[in-house]
Amino acid sequence: MYDLYIANKNYSSWSLRPWVLMRELDIDFKEHLLVFGQATRWQDYVKISPSGKVPCLVDGGTVVWDSLAIAEYLAERHTAVWPADFRARAWARSAAAEMHSGFSELRNRCSMSCGVRMRLKDFPAVLELDLARVGALWNDGLRRFGGPFLAGAAFTAADAFFAPVAFRIQTYGLALDSAAAQYAVRLLGLDSMRDWYADALRETFRDEAHENEVLQMASVLQDLRLNRPNRAH
Repeated sequence: MYDLYIANKNYSSWSLRPWVLMRELDIDFKEHLLVFGQATRWQDYVKISPSGKVPCLVDGGTVVWDSLAIAEYLAERHTAVWPADFRARAWARSAAAEMHSGFSELRNRCSMSCGVRMRLKDFPAVLELDLARVGALWNDGLRRFGGPFLAGAAFTAADAFFAPVAFRIQTYGLALDSAAAQYAVRLLGLDSMRDWYADALRETFRDEAHENEVLQMASVLQDLRLNRPNRAH
């Protein structure tokens, strides 16, 4: 069985990707959650992951860090990670790689916080471009391969890499066209995504640096997390 090391589910978009991929593909793993900024220090992370960051997959004596590398490692052992058709596979890999390296404004301005509903203070043109590209990419995959997932009938790593975007859309109320919005709802409705979200709501630890960073960009409309009163600003 694999060991998958992740960070807080409310915050960690990078951890969500391999976690939801393995859950959706029924790949057995043992979850190890390392809490941001608590007893686990950078020196402790390095003992597990060479980069000092998670997610990190451990398979016996093999250690794989970075979400895209984990997906590719799993693909060598599990055929469903990428589509069987070479055209769909090329598209899915390109989409996942684009998400892995791009959309910087969406990442920075709409940091993941699953259990909160927020309103952005500013919506600059560069964020509009990122969101438009998300919609265009999703629509392209859905039309090209027939849906309901990005590269066809089955959930693949391409969908896993955009799973955090679905949470961002929910958190910040981001608007997309009908087909793209329906796809985001489809992702949020997956059992794996619902389980991740439920765990995120139950987390009591708050990373103040992350919380303050989010508040610089947006106002809190509702906080649904455990032991946190609803508040509006």
